[in-house]
Amino acid sequence: MAGPYQQILALPGALAFSSAGLLARFPVAMVGISIVLMISGLGGSYGLAGSVSATFVVSVAIAAPQLARLVDRHGQARIMLPALAVSATGLLALVLTAALRAPSWTLFVSAAVAGATAGSMGALVRARWTQVVRTPKELHRAYSLESALDELTFVLGPVTATTLATGVTPWAGVATALVLLVLGGLAFLGQRSTEPPPAPATSTHGPSVMRSTAMVGLVVVFVFVGGIFGATDVTVVAFTAERGRPGAAGIMLGIFAAGSMVAGLLYGARVWTGPAWRRFVSGVVVLAAGAALFLVVTNVVVMAAVMFVSGFAISPTIINGNTMVQHIVPRRRLTEGLTWLSTAINVGVSVGASTAGAVIDAAGSHGGFVVVAGSGAVAVVAGLAAVPALRAQDRGDEAHLPTDTPPEESP
Repeated sequence: MAGPYQQILALPGALAFSSAGLLARFPVAMVGISIVLMISGLGGSYGLAGSVSATFVVSVAIAAPQLARLVDRHGQARIMLPALAVSATGLLALVLTAALRAPSWTLFVSAAVAGATAGSMGALVRARWTQVVRTPKELHRAYSLESALDELTFVLGPVTATTLATGVTPWAGVATALVLLVLGGLAFLGQRSTEPPPAPATSTHGPSVMRSTAMVGLVVVFVFVGGIFGATDVTVVAFTAERGRPGAAGIMLGIFAAGSMVAGLLYGARVWTGPAWRRFVSGVVVLAAGAALFLVVTNVVVMAAVMFVSGFAISPTIINGNTMVQHIVPRRRLTEGLTWLSTAINVGVSVGASTAGAVIDAAGSHGGFVVVAGSGAVAVVAGLAAVPALRAQDRGDEAHLPTDTPPEESP
């Protein structure tokens, strides 16, 4: 299985930018939980901690597509180096205001600044792959590799954050995320040879890629996929606490991500036939079926098995969603298109987590699992509704390497 990935990592510059990109996006899996642990560990309420963490996530979701559009127009380094500096400053301010017990509004401002300038490192990395690969098969493997690496961060990130915040000092998790962001970001953005060239102004001043019916369909599906993730996070914490095993929550979530990581590597090692839209919608159906399995969970052992199995559908679904973006958006708008999917997941995670939390308060963890399964069901409905638009935009293997064909616009 390692052979295909060794081949693409041997392409000029690939190993260097992929490794740096992994380091730079590791904080994505750490910041949310680190903020909660820092503020609550320093004496703040869980309500305040959760609200500040949500502010960071929502700020990323709102601003990332706009940053991505600027990146497509002016280049990655020109836009993201200043943004990186501002985001790092925001995280530093967040640590200081929390440690100094500053007024609550300073926490919200710091989190908003840090999130609004964080961008989507995953989209930047994937955009670079389109510059170095030579065939659709290589691009498929590259996207599979990056999805597996995303999951690796979600296996290790929360555990690292929890260990640092509880074993060193409450603000150690956020501080470590800050250091990784700066080191990884500088290492990644400093590699200019693989950076996609800026697009001509005329190709990025047009309407948003969200004018495409197919892109709207993809984004709606990804919102509810994110809802599965967010609701699962909260419900797993509640379920393990109800069973007297609160420490098992992190392990369960790690198993969920591990299943996705393994599936991503296996999926990318094989060359798949058939239209990308069909593989994407099939993945959503399988993911929803896995989400429904949570309704039969009765103990931690069964939960571990369900989480690993259901996690298998995550990476292939995200890989095929990213592939569909290649079919839909013009090459010069690729970063913007990929970022919209990340934004959709972030929005879904926030809404899913808050919805599940409210339901759990009223009905216990089983109610949270209903939210998980419900999110999956709605994702399937949205995916099926999007089939005509996705099928119309799926141009076959030649479209996997992006073209400059303008996106279909909604009427």
